[in-house]
Amino acid sequence: MIETAVRFFQEGGFFMYPISIVLVIGLIVAIERYVYLTAQKHSNRKDFQRLHHMLANRDVRGAVKYASESGSAMANMIGAGLQRLVRRQSREDIEYAMEEGLLEVMPRLEKRTQYLSTLANVSTLLGLLGTIIGLIAAFTAVASADPAEKASLLSQSISVAMNTTAFGLMSAIPLLLVHSLLQTKTNEIVDSFEMAGVKVLNLVSDGKAAAPAAAATAAPNKAGSPA
Repeated sequence: MIETAVRFFQEGGFFMYPISIVLVIGLIVAIERYVYLTAQKHSNRKDFQRLHHMLANRDVRGAVKYASESGSAMANMIGAGLQRLVRRQSREDIEYAMEEGLLEVMPRLEKRTQYLSTLANVSTLLGLLGTIIGLIAAFTAVASADPAEKASLLSQSISVAMNTTAFGLMSAIPLLLVHSLLQTKTNEIVDSFEMAGVKVLNLVSDGKAAAPAAAATAAPNKAGSPA
């Protein structure tokens, strides 16, 4: 495959260079996005487990402090909801705050990923454009060539022109595959945010339900105690 790509590059003409530039840019974007999303997935999982443990132990103040000090997107989203919880706002307000936090996070997760599909399309179009221009040049050259050499010259020129399309497709296909992989990885992270939000809301609701129950239990004991 590498030898074929090198041969295509050597025989394809000028348009091989812009296609190569598009491919290099796409690979840089893909590597940066993969590293970023992988790091986000790891840090989000770690912070969620820590915050979930704190909330399960009713350490809301500690969870708020940890969320404010952590720089992960998961901690920012949960922290936005916990700020409403500290102010004793309703479940709906807490949910709206976390949804707002998720909306702030999503552009960072999806940033530059869509460029890969655009670069893949540009690579394909550059390959087709190089082929068309090569064919035009080939037919122009054949028109003034010796009739005995026209057939071989035309077939050779067409073969060279088609190399541009082949190289463009060889660049576009990996970019499309990587784009699909990164899009799936992004969707998994977004789904994990939604799941984490539901779990936090359930913990918060349980905590609010437990507080009135504890107060109701303590009231009779206080009334029945001796003066």
